[in-house]
Amino acid sequence: MYRPAAFQEDSTEKLVSFMRANSFATLVSIVEGIPFASHIPLVVVQEDDRVKLIGHLAKQNPQAQVLSTGESLAIFTGAHAYISPKLYEKHENVPTWNYIAVHAYGVAQPITLKDSPDSMNEMIDGMIDAYEADYRSQWHSLSNGYREGMMNGIVGFEMTVMRLEGKYKLSQNRNQAEQQNVSRVLLESDDPAAQAIDLEMQQSLMNQ
Repeated sequence: MYRPAAFQEDSTEKLVSFMRANSFATLVSIVEGIPFASHIPLVVVQEDDRVKLIGHLAKQNPQAQVLSTGESLAIFTGAHAYISPKLYEKHENVPTWNYIAVHAYGVAQPITLKDSPDSMNEMIDGMIDAYEADYRSQWHSLSNGYREGMMNGIVGFEMTVMRLEGKYKLSQNRNQAEQQNVSRVLLESDDPAAQAIDLEMQQSLMNQ
């Protein structure tokens, strides 16, 4: 990801927090020589200095067949907002966009019911706990045949993140007066996404 110095964010704690808050991600792998993407929920696990991503794909998804053959990229994005050039002090300026994105790279290791039933059950339970813990009792009350049928239809995976990149593009390349002006307009917007970006901008301004 292109990350000018002003927008780089390398704090693992901050990036993991963002990934967890925006965990419906885009997973990109190379299938037959071209990029192939799936939009899926992921569970973000941090163990000491190691970050892991856990999820699953439909077994019929071509991406499920290549997970362990090369590096994949998980893209996490959140709110974003248009920034008008009218908010800057000089006339000669152009529109831009403020946003946050995190890229996580690694080789995903597949999990199947046939090869690793314990790992498959652990993966399913982990996703249930992350997204709807109350569903766990219902899941385990379903017939064995139904649950096995569902799990046989997916390929789970665990991906240890080898490289983590964060980009917080929040007008840090502008002077403080312009940043405050952008923040004020975003705060006054009726768009919840613009207001969310303003909160991030305010945090950034406090840390300057």
